[in-house]
Amino acid sequence: MQYKQSNVSDNYFGTIVADPYRWLEDDNAPEVIAWVKEENKKTEGFLSKIPFRAELKKRLEEIWDYEKRSGLFKAGDFYYFFRTEGLQNQSVMYRQKWSEKSESNPELFFDPNTLSTDGTIALKNLAFSKDGKYMAYSVSGSGSDWEEIFVFDAEKKTDTGDHIHWVKFSNIAWYKDGFFYSSYDAPDKGKALTEKNEFQKLKYHKLGTNESEDILIFEDKEQPLRSFSASTTEDEKTILVTAFEVGNEGSMLFVADLSKGLPKCTKCFKQYNTHFKDSVWPLETDNQFLYLLTNSKAPLYRIVKTPINAADEKNTEEVIPEQDCLLSSAAICGGKLLTVYMRDVQDEVFIHDLNGKNKTRVNLPKNGSIGFSGARKNEDLIFFSFTSYTTPNKIIRYDIKANSLQDFFVPAIPINTEDFKCEQVFFKSKDGTKIPMHIVSKKDIKLDGNNPTLMYGYGGFAISLPPAFSAARMAFLEKGGIFACVNLRGGLEYGEEWHSAGKKMKKQNVFDDFIAAGEYLIEHKYTSNKKLAIQGGSNGGLLIGAVTNQRPDLFAVAIPQVGVLDMLRYQHFTIGWAWVDEYGSSEDSKEMFEYLYAYSPLHNVKEGIDYPSIMVCTGDHDDRVVPAHSFKYAQILHDTYKGENPILIRITEKAGHGAGKPTAKIIEETADIYAFIFKQTGHKI
Repeated sequence: MQYKQSNVSDNYFGTIVADPYRWLEDDNAPEVIAWVKEENKKTEGFLSKIPFRAELKKRLEEIWDYEKRSGLFKAGDFYYFFRTEGLQNQSVMYRQKWSEKSESNPELFFDPNTLSTDGTIALKNLAFSKDGKYMAYSVSGSGSDWEEIFVFDAEKKTDTGDHIHWVKFSNIAWYKDGFFYSSYDAPDKGKALTEKNEFQKLKYHKLGTNESEDILIFEDKEQPLRSFSASTTEDEKTILVTAFEVGNEGSMLFVADLSKGLPKCTKCFKQYNTHFKDSVWPLETDNQFLYLLTNSKAPLYRIVKTPINAADEKNTEEVIPEQDCLLSSAAICGGKLLTVYMRDVQDEVFIHDLNGKNKTRVNLPKNGSIGFSGARKNEDLIFFSFTSYTTPNKIIRYDIKANSLQDFFVPAIPINTEDFKCEQVFFKSKDGTKIPMHIVSKKDIKLDGNNPTLMYGYGGFAISLPPAFSAARMAFLEKGGIFACVNLRGGLEYGEEWHSAGKKMKKQNVFDDFIAAGEYLIEHKYTSNKKLAIQGGSNGGLLIGAVTNQRPDLFAVAIPQVGVLDMLRYQHFTIGWAWVDEYGSSEDSKEMFEYLYAYSPLHNVKEGIDYPSIMVCTGDHDDRVVPAHSFKYAQILHDTYKGENPILIRITEKAGHGAGKPTAKIIEETADIYAFIFKQTGHKI
């Protein structure tokens, strides 16, 4: 099918850049709807001819079909957790009573699967009132970032009738008989998935009232790109508002006294810091002090405390100084300080006194990732989750007072994980920087350069990629595949300096790291350029698009998912403005424009290049990275590339950026990706 091209161009500091695919930005336009239908038809036609596609889907369903649980947390008299029984689209919330003498059987509390017939309405966020009587929760439909908040009566197990619209990127923080939340004004009709989000407001909703009566607590009328997140301390005496702003990577903290009621205005808040140079994360209060996790004067983070009534960054006392590895998370629980450190992309956990002394290591499993739930100031029980590339997520109960650990839930997965191995290697990037990479495979794999290998990366926004188990990945590995995860610069694996080395005008470092990883795998006979596939989502989709343009000879298959692919216009859609600090903007300066233009995947597709096989993946309701990125990138490849390798785009209906995607859709997409990789690398399964 032939489509007309837009006669549109933009002038960037004297450089005229044509944008013939601008028409694909309007996802409601009839011609775009027709384009999506036609592209999906072509993709389905190709995939349906792969003989082992159905076999892969069936095997994924078999491996996925086991019970999974989250850690527990306490609200009121109950401990709550999430459980997925096999192939349920969404995790189900259970609760149980528990004491030192007895433990009740779990009862079903809240089932998100009942919110829609196809699992496309997902639970996004929740918070219990301090007495545990009510649960405020938010849901999103079809993967959108837009959320609606409802309130659930924990005793009656019914909704209260409270209903709030146009919530996005919001925490829920209870105070007395209501809660704080963040929202935007309603978008123009038909533009909810594309319109720029500006002037976020922090509000307070009282139970039993209409949302039109909600009280404005915090805003900034002068800064349209500033956003706010609220939390309250366990004693409900203090509200903490964290502010973020486009163009800045740090955060500001505002503190207000709730003992006298709701703050009357923004000026009622004490401002802890007056800049966005550093990140500051409130933990909890204890003995008139507020504890904070910050990278101020500490790229690898440290913990400080400041008086609650005189909170000021100039009035702090260091509790735990910066160490030689990343302090990734912390909490106050059981009268102690809990810290989680990441050392060479593997987690370690310690317990300290509240003054930072008497450091004790918690004897958890090594060589994996550790999370925690249930951390409360006066509760001695905490639940750790542990996972690695070969260990399904298990839950471990920890008694802080007794310093004792006990396996609480160990999943029974229908595959023998002892057949697989994981090794960590370090290699040098183009500029000599040492980069870590985990490589996962069957134990008996032969390094003869003939293995289909899937290399994954992200490299941005200070997001680390710690070890994690994937049931889906097991289906790829057992068929003879190798999986490699690269911890690129741009993440936070080694602190803020590692992040800064992969952002703005240092973004090329990320691409160089990934290319060097591919060269390492080929040099050491894990695979070859005829067998190497690459995959990444969101900022990782940008990575895949960029390296595919820069080194098309190195890869056999490329899977960019929900990628940021138009680097000249990304800031004009929904929340894209918030990424300017990471990428820079084409409108910032001539120098910044030229840097972005030089690697933007959409603008560097060239004629005469033998591109690898490409399958672009996106969701039609993605309002984080709007699907126009993927649409435009796929169409320019169609118009430019004249080789024999397939160029496909797979557009999932009623799906967004990824969060909340139902299990059925995840399995279908994963099966198609693996089938495409195996076919295009010539692997027999």
